[in-house]
Amino acid sequence: MLDGLIAFGNSLAGFMNPASVGYALLASFVGFIIGALPGLTATMGVALMTTLTIKLPSSDALLILICTYVGAIYGGSRSAILLNIPGTPASAASCLDGHALARQGLAGRAMGIATSGSVLGTWIGIIALAFFTPVLGEMALKFGAYEFFWLAVFGVVISGNLTGNDPLKGWMSGFLGLFIAGIGQEAIFAYDRFTFGIHDLSGGISLVPALVGAFGLAEVITVMKDPPRPVQINAFDTVIPKLIDVIKYWRTIIRSGLIGTGIGIIPGVGEDVAAWSSYAAARRASKEKEKFGKGSIEGLMAAETGDNACVPGAVIPVLTLAVPGSAPAAVLLAAMLIHGVNPGPLIMIEAPHFVYDVVAMMFIASVGILIYGLTLTGLLIKILQFPHVLIMPIIFVLCAVGSYAIASRLFDVYVMLAFGVIGFGLRQMNFPMAPLVLGIVLGDLLEKSLRRGLILTDGDLTPFFTRPISFVMFVLVAATVLMNIPAVHRAASLAWANVVGALGRKQGGV
Repeated sequence: MLDGLIAFGNSLAGFMNPASVGYALLASFVGFIIGALPGLTATMGVALMTTLTIKLPSSDALLILICTYVGAIYGGSRSAILLNIPGTPASAASCLDGHALARQGLAGRAMGIATSGSVLGTWIGIIALAFFTPVLGEMALKFGAYEFFWLAVFGVVISGNLTGNDPLKGWMSGFLGLFIAGIGQEAIFAYDRFTFGIHDLSGGISLVPALVGAFGLAEVITVMKDPPRPVQINAFDTVIPKLIDVIKYWRTIIRSGLIGTGIGIIPGVGEDVAAWSSYAAARRASKEKEKFGKGSIEGLMAAETGDNACVPGAVIPVLTLAVPGSAPAAVLLAAMLIHGVNPGPLIMIEAPHFVYDVVAMMFIASVGILIYGLTLTGLLIKILQFPHVLIMPIIFVLCAVGSYAIASRLFDVYVMLAFGVIGFGLRQMNFPMAPLVLGIVLGDLLEKSLRRGLILTDGDLTPFFTRPISFVMFVLVAATVLMNIPAVHRAASLAWANVVGALGRKQGGV
């Protein structure tokens, strides 16, 4: 533990220079605004900032992306409290009690509660990130080509649950991403695949233009199609958090932080589930259940602590397994690969210090949201009242410039436009975008691991199912697919209910 504290201190000291501090403050502010504006998401914010940081050193670039991520998840609570409109899906649970408090003239106190809960939740998640990542990294060192193949398959399958309520659409989106990853020259014989005679496709589809198009441009088109109405915001009281709110509900904070972190570690769940789960747990344990939904300080504290604790939790599987815990984490995983960082089982061998760099980045981001949460509420209100039709063209220009700047190829701008239109069309049919990007990211790993495994065994598929870790991962993949089939899910639920009922009757008889 002492070694970990020393490593964290060294990483934190490495960012204590004017440039890095400036990047962190700017990125936290950008994330804060993106999260607060209804219609813009943390996923889109991280995707857009990826293009703008492509020329920066990897440490500063990832610091910016993590600060944007943390700031956006926190910023969503502002519009949830003031407008009853969640700025991000993660803030939906905060609408219940946050806006109720605002209607009672306590909007400032509600924002102070959100700030203290968000910061403390992030810190709880940071502790788990520092403790569990090296442990899971050591376990992941036992992975070979066979395990990496199933890991890639598991990532695509679990992506069906990243967003939306229809896993089948998520899987279809993920496997479309795998197909897109196969475009271009294959790795062994450099044979062109699916290029249709277009020379620019021989190098494959660049990840950043696809990322920016699917999240950035598609978001722009969606908001322009259905622009939000002008907002009216009432006066509010002080936003300084009250110490009594933190002391009184310390059990709720710890419980929600642990729940949020645990849900973040589970691939494919996300911050919105963490917020609702923390809120539900707080309501069950509360002595003031009647206040929930009507302006409960405890309920708001639980929701904000849970969703922000999920952010460091979602980064844990990114670093150790290269499988994201949420949709924004999927984009962060892609950004790490773009910036030359290779997350996964070898991270503790190739770059063990990087884990503590991420811990330090998360801590700096939490300080950033604390500063802006206490000082920028007045400015935020003016930005919330700014017409979206004027903001969207600026975002579009950034999407185009960022896509072109990577390789100075006009073709990449066309790729961004194509993925923007495709992404918009898929969104209108309720297909999630995160699995699409995750499929593109994991496609190369899946193909190389499959071919390497088959070469090692002269075409024998048996080791993919008989090696212990491979077998466990195969079972996880099969169980994930089967449990998302309604008939199987109902049968499993009924069987479990019968088992529980039988045990209850047996104990009652005794």
